[in-house]
Amino acid sequence: MNIWVTVKSLGKRKPALARQAVVLPETTCTLRLLIENMVEVQVQAFEERKTTSSMLAYLMPEEIGAQGAAGKVGFGLVNGEGIPDLAEAKEAAILAYEDGLYKVFLNERELEALDEPLTIEDGADVAFIRFTMLAGRLW
Repeated sequence: MNIWVTVKSLGKRKPALARQAVVLPETTCTLRLLIENMVEVQVQAFEERKTTSSMLAYLMPEEIGAQGAAGKVGFGLVNGEGIPDLAEAKEAAILAYEDGLYKVFLNERELEALDEPLTIEDGADVAFIRFTMLAGRLW
């Protein structure tokens, strides 16, 4: 099934990143499976970027404009050696949700219970809202 995913970060001047289409398995029937499937999609995309990065990277003016509208202009190069372990990434994402580091909305309705049955229709809007942590010291 195809869904539209938006990632937002509270506390930023640009509240939303670009909305993108994501293909999920039809078996996505709980919030837990939604999060785990999104992690799989992101890890696969990371692996593809890592293996297809070219030695001679350049940007066309249209790409610069499109990336600038999304909030970041870059060559898409991936630094670092390792590819994340999928099981650990899934566990970390679930733990982060349980700890309240982000919220998930389906068609503007907040999803709360990880294992509650969920109906996701083709073309649904899913929003992940990441909370910004305040850090620092008083003096």
